[in-house]
Amino acid sequence: MQSLLEQLEDYTNKYLKLWDFYGVIQVIRKGEVIFERACGYASMEFGIKNTLASRFSLASMSKQFTAFAVMMLHDKGLLDVDQPAYLYLPAELAIDESITVHHLLSHTSGLYNFYNFENNFFGGDYRLDYSRTRFFRQYINKKPTKPAGAEYDYNNSNYNLLAWIIEHVSGERYGEFLHNYLFLPLRMTNSTVDDGCAVIENRSSNYIKDFADTVKCPYYNEKFSIGAGGTVSDCEDLYNWYACLRDRQLLSSAAYERFFQENENNYCYGLEHHLLYGQDRYSHGGDQLGICTYMQHFFAEDLCIIILSNNEGINQYRLGHALADILHQLSEECLRAYCGTYLADKIQIDQRQVIGYS
Repeated sequence: MQSLLEQLEDYTNKYLKLWDFYGVIQVIRKGEVIFERACGYASMEFGIKNTLASRFSLASMSKQFTAFAVMMLHDKGLLDVDQPAYLYLPAELAIDESITVHHLLSHTSGLYNFYNFENNFFGGDYRLDYSRTRFFRQYINKKPTKPAGAEYDYNNSNYNLLAWIIEHVSGERYGEFLHNYLFLPLRMTNSTVDDGCAVIENRSSNYIKDFADTVKCPYYNEKFSIGAGGTVSDCEDLYNWYACLRDRQLLSSAAYERFFQENENNYCYGLEHHLLYGQDRYSHGGDQLGICTYMQHFFAEDLCIIILSNNEGINQYRLGHALADILHQLSEECLRAYCGTYLADKIQIDQRQVIGYS
């Protein structure tokens, strides 16, 4: 019988043998690192390998920091998440008065979603010089496509607006607010918000695949990611963040209850919630040019799973879920419950398909 560590290593070795992964994996249970792996290059140009201390762009994993910062302002009475968002935005960034801060946090604002092929944002605009007003007018300030609160629609515009709310209400730049009120108190000294200009020490460069070749990631102006992405961090800092949420630091009990409350489509505020293995799992991933990230929180058993990648060589969600399955020791008897005929002569699942975490 393989030990838990051997199972994690065996699965990871087999998985990464198939996929060209640059990045790190870390699993921490009850404060003890039970599995970790660093792979690939932080800089191919200089032959520098990734280590567990490498710093990675987080992409949409950043949303939980934005949501938490908003709840800090809510906790202090500086804003009310149930009030219209335009009350907390500069006049030039005002949006439909039916949209509350809660709608932005829960991706139920109904705002136009510009992340599609009809627009030219990914065709080139995201490489231009950043102008907040131009960005807002051209891509966000459109007639809502659905009534506020009617439907879940994951939309980065919601979190761009939340970052601007943080700036307007606090009087500080978004990155400065996170640094002063989240990162410093939590000793997240390796975490920062990328403004696209600053030199960030020990940061892994992003790469993508061009068929069989690994190439440098195309330029992307991170200023356009404000609130929705753009955070850079490492495993040590992200565990400190996990501990903050586990131990309910920095926010009141009432604010935490709201932060973790599930809304439409299993989305809370900057995190997804699912019942898994008989307990709560909070998680979020990130996908952007050259970035694949995923983090899972299991507070009941004090388990944290982190996957950070600076290329697009894996499905981080599949890998993360497989590691979670192994960690929870799903028995063959449990897995056999999924065996059987689902559609006569068409869909049948046997034991080989559910055992092995493949």
